[in-house]
Amino acid sequence: MKFAAFTRTLQGTGASRRLRITGRTPGIVYGGTGEPLLIEIDHNALFHAIKKEAFHAAILEMELNGTEHKVLLRDLQMHPFKQQVLHIDFQRVEARTRMTVKVPVHYTGEEESPAVKTDNCLVNHVVSELTVSCFPADIPESINVDLSGMKKGSTLHVKDITLPKGVRFVPKGQENPVLVSLTVAVNEADVAADAAAAAAAAAAAPVKGKGGKAKPAPKK
Repeated sequence: MKFAAFTRTLQGTGASRRLRITGRTPGIVYGGTGEPLLIEIDHNALFHAIKKEAFHAAILEMELNGTEHKVLLRDLQMHPFKQQVLHIDFQRVEARTRMTVKVPVHYTGEEESPAVKTDNCLVNHVVSELTVSCFPADIPESINVDLSGMKKGSTLHVKDITLPKGVRFVPKGQENPVLVSLTVAVNEADVAADAAAAAAAAAAAPVKGKGGKAKPAPKK
């Protein structure tokens, strides 16, 4: 993805507030061997861009003063209740430097799995993105996971999938977190039938009086 940025000369709370009034969003580019760069971006163009998944995971081409810079989105500050981007941070991308990024996980094939087709299971996507480490050229737009082999009672962990070449999973608290779990769907008709059978059995059972003896059925 490509986007245009412009050099920002003023900084500070007041300057940023005035900049937002004009329809621009303040930002910064840091990292690598260069000095941090203060930038500003057209807010409308930026607001449309952040709705795209690739803007959050892929390497971006930023055009600044006629020069292209490869960057990654690092932080996005939103207004608490307005649809407004208050500030944005980018990191420079250098070819021989490993980077840690979050990559979305896409699941496919669950409708074809034995768990869903045969055993009436529900598939729960526990994780929607993974933090990985790799060189910039190896950053995937997404990690695709095929669930067509899922069976009743099974659980899918990170170590059960094959990551793209050059990509390593970065644990955040759990070494092997669950990606997908299964639960057996409850058939409401069966539950209603079981409840009706239990009620009928209770009604047919003799009522015991004092001493544990069954009371005779009332005469009609």
